[in-house]
Amino acid sequence: MLYTYSFNNKKRDLSNILSEVIKDEPRFISNFGTVAVAHQQKHEWLEDQIAGRSITATSVSGMACTVSAADAAKVKVGTLLTVKDDSALFRVASVSGTTVTVELAAANGSSKSAPESGDVLNIVSTPMAEATSNGDGEENYHQSVTEYNCTQIFRKEIILSGSALAIDVYGAVDNQLNRQTAFAMQELTRDLNRVVLFGRRVEANGTTRGEAGGLYFFGTQAGGLAIDAAGARLDSYIVNDAAQAILGEGGNPTQILCSPGQARVLSCEFKDRLQILRSDNQRGAYVAVIVNEVNGRGMTIMADPDVPDTDVWVIDPAGFGLSNLKGRAISDEDATPKGFDGVKRMALGELTFEFKNAKQRLCRIKGVMPSATALAGIKANLGAVTVANTEDNPIPTKAVTE
Repeated sequence: MLYTYSFNNKKRDLSNILSEVIKDEPRFISNFGTVAVAHQQKHEWLEDQIAGRSITATSVSGMACTVSAADAAKVKVGTLLTVKDDSALFRVASVSGTTVTVELAAANGSSKSAPESGDVLNIVSTPMAEATSNGDGEENYHQSVTEYNCTQIFRKEIILSGSALAIDVYGAVDNQLNRQTAFAMQELTRDLNRVVLFGRRVEANGTTRGEAGGLYFFGTQAGGLAIDAAGARLDSYIVNDAAQAILGEGGNPTQILCSPGQARVLSCEFKDRLQILRSDNQRGAYVAVIVNEVNGRGMTIMADPDVPDTDVWVIDPAGFGLSNLKGRAISDEDATPKGFDGVKRMALGELTFEFKNAKQRLCRIKGVMPSATALAGIKANLGAVTVANTEDNPIPTKAVTE
């Protein structure tokens, strides 16, 4: 080796450096914190039980409500329910298969005496008696259903020529290598962001390279949540429809992921109510918080330049995670061949992404009006209002006298 430096025979773990770069990048990847390591290239996980706290009566006969098997499993004898948008309180009298029989527990000022077909009944609680036994409480557990993703290998070459080292513009070899490593990590972060958005899931074998699936792979599966905007302009109504769909499945929508242009469109509606956030654990090219009208909580708007302009995602990011294959976290080591006029280091790692309960935590809004068209319309409307104020209804001005 022609050139020496302080860590030329050392392998450096770059996980912390990568985490810092990811945190500061205005990208979707910043949602993915490191979780437990993967032990094989096909990384599996157990889905969480996050069933919605409501049941839907598909038909009603007297006080007997027919519901789905999944809804019937949510209630016990004694569970209290209220019909959505009504104050009457009902109590579950019996559960038999998919038939839930209720009784009126308290009118609470309502004239409603029985549920009707199509009613959504929100679960209030299940009061417990004294000295309860195991199994009396509401069950909360990991589902036996598993989902998986595949690991993908990432590799970056960090090269400094002998001429670059001789010029000594950026200081010693160590400083120059650290600078180039930082550039490589920034490039890797952008690659990771596009993989976590558009990647397909491919399991590695003797002839096939492993690939990690991303948001579009998991979020557009059959049975996933989706709303067709049919060319309409993005607004709070569409966003809240998507948020309500996630809440109905038991998720907690806390983020709106869109292009910078769509973030501007949405901000035109909320511009007088936006709270700009720049926290230490999440950054964005355009990050703001709006109030979710469904549950009253805040939803972060994250504008990512890689997101297609006509797509918007409403997301519960609680199920996201980045999992390194055991012993294969991103690291760099010397790769300088004998006689090479310069220094080479190789950054290499293998990892994948977790999308727990993707069908319950992700809702795609597709077919949104392109942001350029929407913004042009908004600008035209604002211009019309200005003309109306200045020509048709001029604002009185106070005369100035000397």
